[in-house]
Amino acid sequence: MQAVDRRPLSILFRLLSMSRPDVVPICGAFTFLVAAVIGDMLMPSFTGQMIDSLNYKFDSNAFASAIFLMGLTSFGSSFSAGCRGGLFMLTISRLTKRVRQHLFRCFVKQDVAFFEGTSKGDITTCLSSDASLMSRSLAANVNILLRSFVMTLGIYWFMIQLCWPLALITALESPITITAEKIYNKYYQGLVSSVKQSIVKSNQVAGESIYHIRAVRSHGAEMVEQRMYNASLEETHHFKIQRDSVRATYLLFMRFFQLGMRVLILWYGQQMIKSRQMTAGNLVSFILYQMEIGGHVQTLVELHIDLIESLESARKVFEYMDHKPSIRCGDLAPDQLKGHVMFKNISFSYSSSPDQKVLENVSFEMKPGSVTALVGVSGGGKSTCVALLKHLFEPQSGDILLDGRPLKEYDHKYFHRMVAVVSQEPELFACSIEANITYGLDSYSEDMLQTAGKQADINSFIYSLKDGYDTYVGERGGLLSVGQKQRIAIARALIRQPQILILDEVTSSLDTESEKMIQNTLACFTTQTKLIVAHRLKTIENADQIIVIDKGSVSERGTHMELMERKGIYYKLRERRFNEDNIETIG
Repeated sequence: MQAVDRRPLSILFRLLSMSRPDVVPICGAFTFLVAAVIGDMLMPSFTGQMIDSLNYKFDSNAFASAIFLMGLTSFGSSFSAGCRGGLFMLTISRLTKRVRQHLFRCFVKQDVAFFEGTSKGDITTCLSSDASLMSRSLAANVNILLRSFVMTLGIYWFMIQLCWPLALITALESPITITAEKIYNKYYQGLVSSVKQSIVKSNQVAGESIYHIRAVRSHGAEMVEQRMYNASLEETHHFKIQRDSVRATYLLFMRFFQLGMRVLILWYGQQMIKSRQMTAGNLVSFILYQMEIGGHVQTLVELHIDLIESLESARKVFEYMDHKPSIRCGDLAPDQLKGHVMFKNISFSYSSSPDQKVLENVSFEMKPGSVTALVGVSGGGKSTCVALLKHLFEPQSGDILLDGRPLKEYDHKYFHRMVAVVSQEPELFACSIEANITYGLDSYSEDMLQTAGKQADINSFIYSLKDGYDTYVGERGGLLSVGQKQRIAIARALIRQPQILILDEVTSSLDTESEKMIQNTLACFTTQTKLIVAHRLKTIENADQIIVIDKGSVSERGTHMELMERKGIYYKLRERRFNEDNIETIG
């Protein structure tokens, strides 16, 4: 990922820039914050005045004045606190939504290599937890931090006015609290980090089990997955117990320490009252202030750590936002595209294994209106050729030219409208059949939909369904058969009326009749460039040229008859597949 300035102030300023649309509610929230803080600081003082008015020389006017001021201050403080909280919650919600929208937009623009090298658990955690946490750092944490800071200064000022010796004793509480907090945070933050990592691990284990549920059920591995998930939960539980034990010990120490400080202040205050150096009302006011000051000092220390943690989440989010995809696209979108494709000395290796060449000096040509077939053993490089032609990756050397121009010069949306792909494993979304077929299209007509359905041979089964094209297909198309999903994927490609059509094992899940119908349909596309990848070699016998990919290189090329006469790799593959088909037929 891209390097991001790690300085807290730099991250905070960047957060401020993202909060610019919320400047009005934020200013309003801070105004109400000041009003609420002033009201809270005056309450103990009015309480002391009220108690002093109840002495043996009862002053009804002073008592009534104190009661009125207390009520007015309490109402104003409560109203301001409510408005402050509401405005801050509004800014948190709006900022979180904005951050998630921006972050998701950055994610969907990344190249495939990014997702192959990034944990899905990290991505979902960043979208959910980190985005929410970084939004809190500005609205909630800064709000509470400023409130506690102003309250601490104001309360100390009032305490010094009431009795400076007692204020001096109270001041000793702060360094002890801060020291204890630092020691506590040293252990607590490490355990919090461990809990987070274990939760991400648990989510990843659960996500993989659910995603591969067919494989889990097929192999009877339910208990294996259960044990793995239980182990990850047990690890999380262990870290949580440690975290909570450390926190409980710290809170117990702070309670005893604060109780001891209060007893000391009460004893010393009693001595001051006896010597007539302060009144009982002043002592009550001082104790109320002292009860508040400890909480505010502790909040300042805790929020400093919480703010650093929130800014760390913000740094992670900004790293993802700043990550630039390795695949760049231009703005080329010609009115006419012939579909002439050339692979020129393509060499490629995946980022996970940069030293292992998947393709090396691969060159071949695909002419408009022709059918090119890629064959070879599994792992030979066929799928990588398709991925490069789909512009999912960039080759380390060489170029793929489309009508004489590199793929990276074409507009992204235009390119993927003109180059349609049907993969071996259809990628369907949890929506209707119609939405899946028209996925990604800005506009289409009913005639286009019906024509694509007819060409892909899906109308017969679609109209047998109660809701027809509005039928919900389930998550990843789970409510449909493999063959039905395959034909919907074919219809999705055909409705785009592409100039280049890539069929990657497209007929692997179809019956013989459907396969023949689709082959007849494809034969009607006379001007399009077609690339077929197939293990069933019978489906590519009529291709204009067959490219044999072996160990990342082009080992043979020619028509079916030419390659059979050479009796090379293609001939051996053909014979092996023929024997396997015969064995299956006999079985």
